[in-house]
Order: sequence, then structure tokens, then C-alpha cells
Amino acid sequence: MRSTMRRWTVSNSVSACWSVCVVYLLAVSVTFASNVTCRSACPVHRALRVANSSSASAPASTSTSGRHVRSYVHLQGDVRQRKLFSFQKFFLRIGRDGRVNGTKTKDDPCSILEITSVDVGIVAIRGISSNLYLAISKKGELYGARNYGLNCRLKERIEENGYNTYASAEWRNKKRQMFVGLSAHGRPLRGRKTRRKNTATHFLPILV
Repeated sequence: MRSTMRRWTVSNSVSACWSVCVVYLLAVSVTFASNVTCRSACPVHRALRVANSSSASAPASTSTSGRHVRSYVHLQGDVRQRKLFSFQKFFLRIGRDGRVNGTKTKDDPCSILEITSVDVGIVAIRGISSNLYLAISKKGELYGARNYGLNCRLKERIEENGYNTYASAEWRNKKRQMFVGLSAHGRPLRGRKTRRKNTATHFLPILV
């Protein structure tokens, strides 16, 4: 009887030890498999995180016809006294009679202008001497306005050649913008005939 009990005890002990070993080996294999899976998956997750962070941190930029749109938030409310020197070698002037044209006289008081930023990218241009605002009518005519209004809202843009263009912020001609421009003889151009790429609409602001 005692012999039988010893055999049963030894047999149970061996079985228990074998079970513990099997459980241990299974645990080790599962751990190894999970480590291998993590190593193979981690680079993918890292790449995704890098791509997501790159796209999130990349500055948003918009373009129109391949051109980067510039922000003028820092100029909002800014007031500057300038002369606008055209690509055609004329100073833009606003006469006391309301006529807008160009002059080659450097000391013409009607060519001294006050440029005020009234909104983001929108300016109002007033002649210091004439006290009239540069305006573009719905028909594209340039004139000096006594009071500031919709016709006096101009979109200011820095072009690729360093010159500025000024287009009506309110009116268009067949979906085309109408610009302030001077001909080769210093005469005002009708807005309907102006284009952004036409250098007759390009002006260089000169500090007074």
C-alpha cells in the first residue's frame, strides 16, 4: 500500500512539473511572438506618425494660378505716405479737380499720397494735397472721389517683379479684375483694358 502511494505521489509530482514547464514554454513563446510583431509594426506606426505630424505642421498655403497668395494682416490699420512711381516712369497724381493722371515732376504736391490699410489686403489711397480718394468706377474709370466709398476700396498686391498693383475690390469686368494704370503718355487707363501682367498697372511705392 505504501509502495503504491509513493508511486502515485511521484507520478503526480512529475506531471505537475511537466505542466509547469509546458506553461512556461508557452508563455515564453507568446512573449517572443509579441515582441517580433511589435518590432515589425512599430516602424509602420512611426512612419504614419511622422507623416501625420509633417502634414499637420506644414504651413497652409493657397495659390491662385500658380502664384502664392500673400498675407497683409500685419499691415491692417497701417498708414503710409508714398509716391506711386509707375513702370512707365510717371508719378501717379490725384488733381484737385478730381482728374487722375501721371506726372514726371518730382515735387508735384498732388503726387504725395496717403495709403491706408482698411482691411486685409485692401487699401484706400488719398491725395494729401487734393484730399481726394483714388477711385475706380463700375465702368473702370479712374477719378478722385470726395468721400471714401466702395469705389475707393483697392486690392494691393506685390507682384513678382517687386512692383505693386492696385485693383478694384468691388468691381470686375466679365470676371476680370480692373486695375489702376497709366499709359506710356501718363494718361489714365480704363480698367476694362488693364491686366495684372501689363506693366502699365505696376507701381513702385516710394517713401516720401
